Amino acid sequence: MRRHLPIAAAVAAGALGLLAIGCGQGSTGGGGGRPTVVATTSVLGDVVRQLTGDLADIEVVVPAGADPHELQPSARQAAALRETHLVVANGAGLEAGFTDTLDAARDDGATVFEAIDHVDTLDDGAGDGVDPHFFTDPARMADAAEALADVLAAEVPALDDEAFRDRAAAYVAELRELDAEVEAVLAAVPPERRTLVTTHDVLGYFADRYGFELVGAVVPSPTTQGEASAGALDELAATIAAQGVPAVFADTSSPTDLVDALADQAGDVAVVELYSESLGEPGSAADTYAGMVRTNAERIAEALAP
Repeated sequence: MRRHLPIAAAVAAGALGLLAIGCGQGSTGGGGGRPTVVATTSVLGDVVRQLTGDLADIEVVVPAGADPHELQPSARQAAALRETHLVVANGAGLEAGFTDTLDAARDDGATVFEAIDHVDTLDDGAGDGVDPHFFTDPARMADAAEALADVLAAEVPALDDEAFRDRAAAYVAELRELDAEVEAVLAAVPPERRTLVTTHDVLGYFADRYGFELVGAVVPSPTTQGEASAGALDELAATIAAQGVPAVFADTSSPTDLVDALADQAGDVAVVELYSESLGEPGSAADTYAGMVRTNAERIAEALAP
């Protein structure tokens, strides 16, 4: 059982935790002379792997379990971004810690595919621009993967063959089937209980796709770099209690002190962790994008169904 902190103390602890998580770095890669593709996040890294199979080596800048808003690439990773056949990025500010590095790679001639450019986007809710979290909707991810397959074939000559095209088409079809699967899982949640409270504004696309209401967020920002205030959290706790919201959803890649304190103040409210911006560790039920989406849908349905 988690030890809950008073909200004011949790605000300070959460801020320190977000600073600490930004200090780690990690990557994965391979060899053997095959073409190399660099993906900025673990989510996109898995999508590229599913599209390419063993035809390419994939390097991931922000490893599973880490916050993509916070981490910065190492000097070696920055060099890899300039030298790879293709960089696959999310875009819309998700990779806030290395926007300058991506821009420098472009200036050096690297081809950068930003997935957000290939989906129907939503406003970020803060008046700042586009919500970057399209990947919480597998239907939009299918659109991005379809566009990515075309770019991979164009930019990586070794992939421009029938075997790759067939594999890519099969994976895009799998993502569209995943969308239908998620909808079926969520059928257990009646309309009046389709309410979401999250660590930060991360589930907008999920809510848009499956008919949920966004009640509020601990950090009212599309990134974890925003700030929470004790007063705003008090108001959110009161709203949760008044609306009878049964659960709040925390990010597995971020500290949970603030969410725990919010749930404690609101009353009989569960805290449920979701893999909202990062895959789970290898061997977990969320170590692929499809597994992550299924796991989140199951946890949301279990937490909110009567």
